[in-house]
Amino acid sequence: MEEEFEDDSWNAGRSNAPEEEAESHEEPSENPTAVVNDCLQRFASIDYIMEPGIFAQLKRYFQAGGTPEQVINQLSANYTAVAQMANLLAEWLIMAGVRVTDVQAMVENHLKDMILKTFDPKKADKIFTEEGETPGWLTEMIEHHTWRSLIYRLAEEYPECLMLNFTIKLISDAGFQSEITSISTAAQQIEVFSRVLKTAIAKFLSHPEDWQGAIEEVAKMVCHGQHTYVYSQVLIQVLSQEAKGGFIMKRLSQEITKYALKNHHNVTPITMALNGSSRHPQACEALTSMLSRNTLNPADITVLYRNYTSSEPPPIDLIRNPQFLDLLVDSLFKVGVKINQEHKSKYIYLLGYAASVCEMPTKKGQPKGHRMLNKDELKGTIIAIEKVHAICNVSRGSSELIADISTLYSCIRFPVVGVGVIRWVENTVTEPSYFKLCTESCPLHLALLDEVACVHASLHDQILRLLVRLFESKQDELEILVQLELKKMLLDRMVNLLARGCVVPVVKYISQCCTRGDTDISLIRYFVTEVLETVTHPYSSEFVQLFLPMVENEEITGSMRGEGDNDPVSEFIVHCKAHYTTL
Repeated sequence: MEEEFEDDSWNAGRSNAPEEEAESHEEPSENPTAVVNDCLQRFASIDYIMEPGIFAQLKRYFQAGGTPEQVINQLSANYTAVAQMANLLAEWLIMAGVRVTDVQAMVENHLKDMILKTFDPKKADKIFTEEGETPGWLTEMIEHHTWRSLIYRLAEEYPECLMLNFTIKLISDAGFQSEITSISTAAQQIEVFSRVLKTAIAKFLSHPEDWQGAIEEVAKMVCHGQHTYVYSQVLIQVLSQEAKGGFIMKRLSQEITKYALKNHHNVTPITMALNGSSRHPQACEALTSMLSRNTLNPADITVLYRNYTSSEPPPIDLIRNPQFLDLLVDSLFKVGVKINQEHKSKYIYLLGYAASVCEMPTKKGQPKGHRMLNKDELKGTIIAIEKVHAICNVSRGSSELIADISTLYSCIRFPVVGVGVIRWVENTVTEPSYFKLCTESCPLHLALLDEVACVHASLHDQILRLLVRLFESKQDELEILVQLELKKMLLDRMVNLLARGCVVPVVKYISQCCTRGDTDISLIRYFVTEVLETVTHPYSSEFVQLFLPMVENEEITGSMRGEGDNDPVSEFIVHCKAHYTTL
């Protein structure tokens, strides 16, 4: 895009300038009378003396034999001083007591509206190429946020305008790429898109506490079009090969793929092309078939099983595909999913293999392409999946699960089983009648989440998402008091999650509930009480920024305070005021 622009437009303007000057001196092809009439017609425009091309037209006019008296009369008669009157009115407003910044904003906003209404991309390109170089006024414009935002809006509306595309590149070169939020604008030029993508990935890496939001921002940008998707995924694939931080980039790539699939983009061929599967055509064909249909089938599972039980199995990354793993987990841990008994062991083997086997670095002297596999945990993982699958595949109430509780707790220590248990619990407790028929103060299904949270910190966000979904679900069939008790039980699960290390996400969610005002104040008070009994100093500054406003809120904690400073609320406030700077 940049080369095309420079070759065809920008350089064209510069290379033609001397020829135009030569023509204006010699005037061989222009009729002097026609030139004079054309110039006089221009001079008759309102406030033409303020136009940037006035001097070039005056030179042209006089070279064609025009008289000074006529041009002076034309320019002065048509001078209405619109710009000067605007300045005068602005001065009057300031003298009348309006703040300078407000007056400036008024003028700028009106100008922006006028430009948006009257902008002509053809005229913009013409003015731009006639200059022969970057106009000074354009360089000044991009230094101000107001005019940069105008350029962004215009560029989105007129993506083919060369002047706007070049200006976007100037803005990016000046270091303002983080402001370019319109992907359609950034995607016009690879240099601009690269900088915007780099800024978004850097934000993802530097904000681990909000990684979900940061990943969604990157994914939305990457999935703008096929060209942006392929370019970004190839770039991230190269970065994932780095020894330092490579696994983070691989996770980012997988999350982008999940986002694309969720938005109904068929990216399976691109994914398969990037993971090196072409060297294993049988496994590639079987996996591609299932991914493109988003469903498993015994024939393709059998092909994969045969490949991965051979003496030279394909790379493990091939089946460590998020979409494929989700399909396997759903088939094995969702209640009521029927798998052909003849093929069930193959499903379990592939899930266990993907979850537990790891490839070891090759040693010196070994042939190129040779892979050493560590299968030490494969057998134990398969056994655990088989045991929990047998429990989860049949619908049971909490009382019926008591006999299997020790089996579940011992198997949950395997991460893949932890994922499966969360999926099974979610599938069970989101049934509309579940809490209506539940009699326990804490159902066993949800108690299992406490154990998963205890042994798998990486699954905290999945558990929190499920708890939030339940907390916000409508349980209108239950009595009001029963609904409150249910929400308190869910808050207990969140506090347990907080105690296991998932602090900021939990407190941030409750803080948002408090801000929105859509949660019963007694529930916020209950949460604050539980947290104060659980935590102790030192606290992180982010925790204090989120939690202290709720503790200081009289409506929430007024009834919890004593006369002195010995109660937990007062002690927390005093400690935070003494040791932390709050906004």
